[in-house]
Amino acid sequence: MIKHIDPILKEIASIFNAGGKEIYLVGGAVRDILRGEKIHDWDLAANAVPQEVTEIMKSAGAKVIPTGIKHGTVTILYKKRSAEITTFRTESDYTDGRRPGKVSFTANIEDDLSRRDFTMNAIALRLPDGKLIDPFCGETDIKAKTIRCVGNAADRFNEDGLRPLRAVRFASQLGFEIEKNTLNAVRGTLSVCEKVSMERVRDEIDKIIKSPVPSVGFRLMEQTGLLKLFLSELAGCRGIDQKGFHQFDVLDHSFLACDYAAMNNFSFQVRSAALFHDIGKPITRRLDAGGVYTFYRHEEVSAQMCREILCRLRYPNAVIENVCHLIKEHMFHYTDDWSDAAVRRFIARAGEENLDDLYRLRRADIFGFSGVNPDYRSIELLAERINKVLNESRAFSIKDLAVSGNELIQAGIEPGKIMGIILKELLETVLDDPAQNSKEILLEIALKIYKERIL
Repeated sequence: MIKHIDPILKEIASIFNAGGKEIYLVGGAVRDILRGEKIHDWDLAANAVPQEVTEIMKSAGAKVIPTGIKHGTVTILYKKRSAEITTFRTESDYTDGRRPGKVSFTANIEDDLSRRDFTMNAIALRLPDGKLIDPFCGETDIKAKTIRCVGNAADRFNEDGLRPLRAVRFASQLGFEIEKNTLNAVRGTLSVCEKVSMERVRDEIDKIIKSPVPSVGFRLMEQTGLLKLFLSELAGCRGIDQKGFHQFDVLDHSFLACDYAAMNNFSFQVRSAALFHDIGKPITRRLDAGGVYTFYRHEEVSAQMCREILCRLRYPNAVIENVCHLIKEHMFHYTDDWSDAAVRRFIARAGEENLDDLYRLRRADIFGFSGVNPDYRSIELLAERINKVLNESRAFSIKDLAVSGNELIQAGIEPGKIMGIILKELLETVLDDPAQNSKEILLEIALKIYKERIL
């Protein structure tokens, strides 16, 4: 029995009960209540069809949106809270590896719970009294931190190819273990998993990357074949030895780097860059004369491969550009013999707005060498040096130059390719010596370059 139930949920239940209907809180919300977590989303199930739900809630002043009538679901907005209410239902005739071909409404909550994926998600909380309906011992599995399919695991996974990914995501997200039979069933259903849309796959991978220890999910993906299916480039890093530079192979190094980013609550972009920053190493690995593997320019190849992965998973362009830029620029090794001009060029190349994330990515990369916190002093020294340079000069891009393209045109320089070349050379001049960033000096230099190139 759950005693503490949100008053608005109780109100909704009273409205349904007054109309002779039952209503239950179901799914992840019940699981999280039993885990002692706060809940934010309400999924409700009732023995009322959508038309009845609509009539009941509209009579109480709620707004009702028909978000999934075909599957018995409406969304209600009641007293500034929203909830999805779905009619008790059963599902059958799965043909596309994701959606049921047939949905049938049913009269009791137990039948509804039997269609769900895992026992921990197949518990209902009766409203308003808080009685738990738990026909598959989900509460016991939650206490044991176990992920177990409802009924036969192979059947559940063959119905919906997203469920195996959800299992490994929950393991990573909640710190649970997947029960042996459930885990063993994944490999036999990969052909069904393959049918799932990339957007849904992306959503699960997203949640793994955002989880407290992402490597838990990715190692389970590797163990079950899901990693090779959806992230073959990352799976290909297994066994790529890095002796002489790293304690671990490329895949374990990448997992450690991603875990470090998660442990330190770095952004999703930094975590993703940490996961994918070395995926170009299998392609670029060479054995030098001294018997040591080298990976020249692997950061550029990794950035390109990461772009292909993120595009395949339908990530927004802004995320793709940010993650790939971090990967491309992650191989910096600061020493105190860097000149101020070299520091300014690093800022110009990296982008001032990306500096903090690059420091974070580099820390994650270094952590991944051995799995322990090493000395990050070189990064701290670079940050101090950059702050000093930033205080002395603010010209790190063409838009920061004291002369504009329009002013160059007015001075007699034709627009086009030559204009771009001149602006880049002016920026190089200012990066070498910020004192040159004045309109008069830059116009003089620009005209000189123009005459040399054109006349």
